[in-house]
Amino acid sequence: MKSLDVDWKPLALVPVLSLVVLPFIGSGSTWLTLTVAGLAMGMIIFIIASGLTLVFGLMDVLNFGHGVFIALGAFVATTVLGAMGDYTASGSLWVNLVAVFPAMLAAMAVAGALGLVFERFIVRPVYGNHLKQILITMGGLIIGEELIKVIWGPLQIPLPLPEGMRGSILLGDAAVEKYRVIAVVVGLVVFGSLLWTLTRTKIGLLIRAGVQDREMVESLGYRIRNLFIGVFVVGSALAGLGGVMWGLYQQNVVPQMGAQVNVLIFIVLIIGGLGSTTGALVGALLVGLVANYTGFLVPKAALFSNIALMMAILLWRPQGVYALSR
Repeated sequence: MKSLDVDWKPLALVPVLSLVVLPFIGSGSTWLTLTVAGLAMGMIIFIIASGLTLVFGLMDVLNFGHGVFIALGAFVATTVLGAMGDYTASGSLWVNLVAVFPAMLAAMAVAGALGLVFERFIVRPVYGNHLKQILITMGGLIIGEELIKVIWGPLQIPLPLPEGMRGSILLGDAAVEKYRVIAVVVGLVVFGSLLWTLTRTKIGLLIRAGVQDREMVESLGYRIRNLFIGVFVVGSALAGLGGVMWGLYQQNVVPQMGAQVNVLIFIVLIIGGLGSTTGALVGALLVGLVANYTGFLVPKAALFSNIALMMAILLWRPQGVYALSR
């Protein structure tokens, strides 16, 4: 798997798109607000998609049940944040983080634990068969949603932003929501951590070597299966983190939220190149920007704007902006 891509053309798509749209929007402050909103949305989508990108890129597993980890993470966050009302009601961002950070950790831990079970009993029997992976993981998604309904109920549950994360920061005439800035920062941290782990650590080296030549790595005494199980657990945990971010972005959660976001995730994966971490980042940012720009300029076209984006990218590069190499 290529973890560090040097082709600059796909990386230039995000700033080029932003600059091309500027004259059509007219107002610089409106453009800045829409751009930051698009980048924030894109970063949240990237966090959600990064786990699936990791699992497919390194393990060649098409996990259509990824949405259950997203929903589970969001619902775990409602429970944790609901029990920390004194912290979420504070107007201080730092006090809010005392509640949000444990909620994220709890969501990642629970989603990761479910991922361990999911890999052992659902995914492991169908390694190497994409059709069976799609069918059985979709079944796992349906079962997971029903279990969430049993625990938290079938109705929508509010997940309001903590008090200190509400409101906007004024940059001249532009108003940028605080939470969107936080989402961009968290997304960059996740991307940087993944890239550093895969390219600069021994574990990352072993994983990538195992993808290229499993027998050679195992002959050196390393258990590739255990490493790949770890990859699946990390991917599930990242989905749980993304679920928390998306739930706070929407300010409510429903058991079907994971399935609803699945469409966006796979659009991002296809645009990115089905397995490239950098490609997933570029794809997610493009999806977020296009959704916000189109929603402002041509609201009626917003529903299919991401499909149109995917078609345009595939006409340019049929294998995605960064083709996966194995």
